[in-house]
Amino acid sequence: MENPVIIFGTGGLGRAALEIFESNGNVVYGFLDDDKKLHNTDIDNIPVLGSTTDQGFLKLIGQKCEAFVATDDSKEKQSIAKVLIEKRKVMPTNAIHPSAYIAKSAVLGHGNFINANVTLGAGSDISNHCILHSGCTVDHDAKLGDFVQVGAGATVSAHVELGENAFVGAGAVIITGVKIGKNARVGAGSVVIADVAKGETVFGNPAVKIEQ
Repeated sequence: MENPVIIFGTGGLGRAALEIFESNGNVVYGFLDDDKKLHNTDIDNIPVLGSTTDQGFLKLIGQKCEAFVATDDSKEKQSIAKVLIEKRKVMPTNAIHPSAYIAKSAVLGHGNFINANVTLGAGSDISNHCILHSGCTVDHDAKLGDFVQVGAGATVSAHVELGENAFVGAGAVIITGVKIGKNARVGAGSVVIADVAKGETVFGNPAVKIEQ
């Protein structure tokens, strides 16, 4: 990456992304955040420049800067990504920890956060704007849709499919071949042995549907 990066969001994910970019030798130009109390302050020696809608900084993206959206709030992430793609004509960059293992045949989209010790197996397919937390495994030929989140230490086994905006909690295990629908949620530590319909929440070992 030749250009410096502007990180959208100053929370834990933003600070983790900062460490990833710096460990890869990338320059972070600054943060953008909508909390006005943070403006003109520094976080980990990097300035908070302004809000996520500040046109003065947005116009730099795609010309002099790259962008990374560092929030685990899916609606906020989708909103910022939409602005970057439709108005700036730029896809957010990936933040990939140097200790992550990514198979040569894995397919990786844009705007993904891949933290320490993540494993992406052969033929795995990660779409755009996903969050893969520390130590999770996405095994061979598994497929993740846009805006998927996989918690720390979770295992997404071979040939699993996770629909757009699906959430898998920390330490969960998704058994080989299972399909998780769009907007579905899997509770932390669960073992999922059967398909989960879109919008459903499951929890337990084996995981069962939780009524909303």
